[in-house]
Amino acid sequence: MKKIIAFAGSNSNKSINKQLVTYASSLLEGIEVSVLDLSDYPLPIYGIDKEMEDGIPENAAKFLEKIIVADGIIVSLAEHNGNFTVAFKNIIDWMSRIEQKVWHNKPVLLLSTSPGGRGGASSMAIAKNGFPHMGANVITDFSLPKFYDNFNDGRVVNEEFNKKIKEAVTTFQKAV
Repeated sequence: MKKIIAFAGSNSNKSINKQLVTYASSLLEGIEVSVLDLSDYPLPIYGIDKEMEDGIPENAAKFLEKIIVADGIIVSLAEHNGNFTVAFKNIIDWMSRIEQKVWHNKPVLLLSTSPGGRGGASSMAIAKNGFPHMGANVITDFSLPKFYDNFNDGRVVNEEFNKKIKEAVTTFQKAV
């Protein structure tokens, strides 16, 4: 059975991106899914001095191992001030010190959402441009604007957006 890891690029316990990635992963059929939480992998802020002094933290290696053994990855990108969250950027920075191609050429479904009308467009654009340089095979993406208007009871309630996320998940599943 194929194995997928899914996670939000946020360490918030109320993350709307975790809600979105959990919903998207529930749409997969016949695939084992593990929804990960960045909060379970605490790390010090990356810095070369910290790395030279203490080495690579075990949690960075543990998270990278989850990527390595997965057949595909679904990540929903939270956005803070037009960029990735510190928690997400930090874990990527630490993992890249172990291996530059952190995504290991795995199929990736990129998601994003936000309370606003752009749906995390800035972080999505950064990921679509940068992830392939780090070994991601970005299959497709989906962005949900105005989360609180379009998501309720654990699902996308706007039928147009729900159809689009289902299409994205199907495209991703075919690539895994």
